[in-house]
Amino acid sequence: MSDTVGTDETAGSGESKGMSAPGQRGGQQQRGIQRKLRLALVGGGPGSFIGGTHRMAARMDDRYETVCGILSSDPARAVEAGSAMGFAPDRRYDTFGTMLESERRRPDKAEVLAIMTPNDSHYAHAMAALEAGMHVICDKPMTTTLEEAKTLHRAVIASGKVFCLTHNYTGYPLVRQSRAMIAAGTLGELRMVQVEYVQGGRAVARPLDAAAPRSWKYDPARSGPSLVMGDIGTHAHNILRYVTGLDVARVSAKVGRVVPGQLVDDYASALLELDNGVSGLFLATQAAAGKENGLHLRVCGALGTLEWTHDDPNRLHFYTLDGPMQVYTPNGPGMLPLAARASRIVKGHPEGFPGAFANLYTDAADAIVARMGGTEPDPLASTFPTSLDGLRGLEFVQAVIDSSRADGAWVVPERYSS
Repeated sequence: MSDTVGTDETAGSGESKGMSAPGQRGGQQQRGIQRKLRLALVGGGPGSFIGGTHRMAARMDDRYETVCGILSSDPARAVEAGSAMGFAPDRRYDTFGTMLESERRRPDKAEVLAIMTPNDSHYAHAMAALEAGMHVICDKPMTTTLEEAKTLHRAVIASGKVFCLTHNYTGYPLVRQSRAMIAAGTLGELRMVQVEYVQGGRAVARPLDAAAPRSWKYDPARSGPSLVMGDIGTHAHNILRYVTGLDVARVSAKVGRVVPGQLVDDYASALLELDNGVSGLFLATQAAAGKENGLHLRVCGALGTLEWTHDDPNRLHFYTLDGPMQVYTPNGPGMLPLAARASRIVKGHPEGFPGAFANLYTDAADAIVARMGGTEPDPLASTFPTSLDGLRGLEFVQAVIDSSRADGAWVVPERYSS
């Protein structure tokens, strides 16, 4: 099949601008390409929650065909997993390097690599994929160090390939509604932002067990210099930036361990100053006993306040200065095109975590297909997190650590541009 993008007589219609019915997204790009994108996987093997989520997201809108993958670092188990996934016999590879080299020579080679391995290998896998001419979809954080993030971002720009970082909360329809409302000036001048991500998974300290699942997270060389910041702090920072369109100008922070005997950072808090002098509060912890997945965002402007929480992701509350509170729901009244495009089911039914993840995969597919055809993607498909967002996340993590080490002194995050 050709990689070229065909034309469609409906181009420019409301459907291609994000006003499509639930489940119809991608506009003329989805219909113009004559096949699915060929996807390779690395990581996310049997028993992995995030691996199953990535694979579900890739299938949901029927934009990808998963053709090969390395689902284990053990060669024998990798081949076994490839067989269980239904890969063709000549695509049941035993190592990542073998997979890339073999795929590079095929006329029907994989074009996109999805990375869901431990944090310390994201950089090497992404760089190798770019060198092999592949587009990349990568789990967060993008890298474990700021220097790696800079190098990878430069490589993405030089390659001309699409890089999607799966900060999946940006895929929720009402998070995108928040972004669109703020961009439209509905809140007026922004004044304050509060973001918190509160979990309880490390409320009890446990001894290191190398045989336990995900034990690599307790090794800073593999998980990054601050586990709580890499695990959930980058999510909180990213959703703040995504919704407001503002970067962090400076930070006064504390990061460390509040649970006695804890082996890794389980708490981080910060005062923020964003661009344009907007004040902010940041909290990330995995030490809140009993708490599940409490991501919460509040943005206050001169004309009103928006509030969204992952505990109730299908409602966005808008508190107006001079009128009654308004509640937005997926595909309900007042949904703006960016949010309507991300809503995949009919009004009155809840959206969910897998759908938000799938929105990023579908946005990336639109961008990849447009890149293949030398066209511009639908602007509504162009807000997914990229290597620049990953770089900004690592800059923020480093600033938080530096500020904490300086007893909360204000630190200006490095803002690198290639």
